[in-house]
Amino acid sequence: MSEKTTLLDYRNSRRKRDAEADAKPLEDGYWRRKTLTEMNEREWEALCDRCSKCCVISIEDADTGELYLTDVSCKLFDTKACGCSDYANRKQYVSDCVKLTPKNVPKLDWLPRTCAYRLVSEGKDLFWWHPLVSGDENTVHVAKASVRNMTRPEGRLKMAGLIKRITRWPTPLEKPPAKYRRKAKAPSRPRRKAD
Repeated sequence: MSEKTTLLDYRNSRRKRDAEADAKPLEDGYWRRKTLTEMNEREWEALCDRCSKCCVISIEDADTGELYLTDVSCKLFDTKACGCSDYANRKQYVSDCVKLTPKNVPKLDWLPRTCAYRLVSEGKDLFWWHPLVSGDENTVHVAKASVRNMTRPEGRLKMAGLIKRITRWPTPLEKPPAKYRRKAKAPSRPRRKAD
C-alpha cells in the first residue's frame, strides 16, 4: 500500500499529526478563525485549492522586480491532472521547488493573489470557487482559476524561450456561471401525469 504524500509532509514538519482531528469532518469556515500556524495538517492540506499556479514558471524583471507569468510549467507538472506527477520526490528533480510554510507564505510574492494560503495570511476570505467554499473540487477549473490543460512543460527552454511564453492568465470568474448554478440546484420535482 503506497503512502499518500501531502503538500505538508508531516515527516519533515514541526506540525504534528492529530489522529482525532483527522477523523473529524473539517469545521466549516475554519480558515476564517485560524491563522496558518494554528491549522493542523488536515486543515493545511484542504486549504490548497489545487489551481497549480505555483507550478508555473514566472520571470522576474531584474530592474523593476515585476513578475511575468508564462504558460510553462515545472517539468514534473501534469497539466491534465493539474498537479505534480511526483510530489513525494520532487526535490530530487526540481531543487528549487518551494515547500509552503506558515512562515514563508507572507514573503512569497510570486504566489498568485488567489492562492488560499496567501489570502488567509493576509486576513482575507476564500473565493466562491474554492473547494472548501463550493464543496466541489471542480469549481477551481469551472472558474478558470486553475492552469489545467493550459501549460506546456519547461523541457530545455532557456530564458529567450521563456520570454516568448509570457502570457496573461485569465481572471477567475467572480461568480458561478449560469450553467454551474443550474447544476448545483436541487433536482426538480417529477411532473404529475395528466389523467
